[in-house]
Amino acid sequence: MAATLPVKISFSLPDGWRAAPPDEVGTPHVAFVALHPDSVDDGFTANITISGGMRNDGATISQIADEAIPRLQQGGPVRVLKKTEIGTPDLPGLTDAPGIAQDVVLSTTLRGEPIELGQSQVFLGLEDVHNPAQRAVLELVLTGTQKQMREVIGDFRHFLRTVRPGDAT
Repeated sequence: MAATLPVKISFSLPDGWRAAPPDEVGTPHVAFVALHPDSVDDGFTANITISGGMRNDGATISQIADEAIPRLQQGGPVRVLKKTEIGTPDLPGLTDAPGIAQDVVLSTTLRGEPIELGQSQVFLGLEDVHNPAQRAVLELVLTGTQKQMREVIGDFRHFLRTVRPGDAT
């Protein structure tokens, strides 16, 4: 069963992307998956995933982003290429949402064959206005081969600019 997000968001997918049921594509731990079927490379389809949860600990958004690395290392070696603080200028739809963007490379296997994948990860912290100690954390991730990442990173940036709090209109 697919996960749910701790807050409602709306967004628009760029042309060429289609939603897929998380359970059917082997990612039941995420709330949303979009695939880019035209970009299949080495048997891998570029994808965007959205997941999230509630946090009431004192972890910074940077520490939360760091927590993604050991999860990925379960599938093989991981290198963090770049980690940057972001905020409202980068994602104007998510006002007052501090965040971290990080680019990673992971070496893993696909159908028993080695493959190197890239991820562009964005972590956003959304504080509860009534209880600032409680916050939702969203994780928006683009995954693809190095070739795919070059081809669809612009789509991912476009997608990020469309993410808004609340229901779709």
